Amino acid sequence: MDLKLDGQTALITGASQGIGKELATSFALEGVHLHLTARNTASLESIKVKLEGDSKVQVHLHPLDLTEKGACESLSEAVGDIDILINNAGAIPSGLLSEIHEKSWRDGWELKVMGYINLCRIYYERMKNNGSGVIINNIGNSGEVFDPKYIAGTTGNAGLMAFTRALGGHSLNDNIRVVGVNPGPVDTGRIYSMLKKRAADVLGDADRYKELLETYPLKRPAHIHEVADLMVFLASYRAGYTSGTIYTVDGGISSRQSII
Repeated sequence: MDLKLDGQTALITGASQGIGKELATSFALEGVHLHLTARNTASLESIKVKLEGDSKVQVHLHPLDLTEKGACESLSEAVGDIDILINNAGAIPSGLLSEIHEKSWRDGWELKVMGYINLCRIYYERMKNNGSGVIINNIGNSGEVFDPKYIAGTTGNAGLMAFTRALGGHSLNDNIRVVGVNPGPVDTGRIYSMLKKRAADVLGDADRYKELLETYPLKRPAHIHEVADLMVFLASYRAGYTSGTIYTVDGGISSRQSII
């Protein structure tokens, strides 16, 4: 399937690992030139070498901390105009209300919630002036599964879902599409850290985290490409009538809730 993405330019935040790294690879294979940002300079440089060796795309690196004052504005000035914005950076801490101190809560939201919002504010106007664009927010299924043991994340993600729908509901009037993706558990380091913490709390032994996988669909988290490939498709013209909606990729976990 030709996605007709060749020659376009994308900015991906949180691109040094996990879904962001996979997205960089997938977009490069489609001929998309890349601007990658994250805090880990060494990882970004390693990704750049591999992508430019495996493809013909240009890869520009912007190592920085998006929570610093003025970082989003500085990034946009360095990057310039783009066709695709992928908001992916951020990891909100897990824990009960009594376990998440205000600073940890605010720090998590500053990167993932406000970071997404601030880049959307900047790039929506740029895309509007240019006549087109796509914004994809990588959110998380905790925004629709209200887990008290991930209360900061479920609240932040629910807010980002509302923000994505509110912005994307009318954005096609400006020839811009805004879409959200809600991954559930994904085969990255982050999910195993969370599983170990949950195993310690529930089973009394962090090393028993693999037992928790038994409750997952297919007894595994999502393969990383199962999330990244969807985002690449959503960025393409083949999803040209898709905006203001959220796609959930969690094997059905969020649909298992009972009415009683």
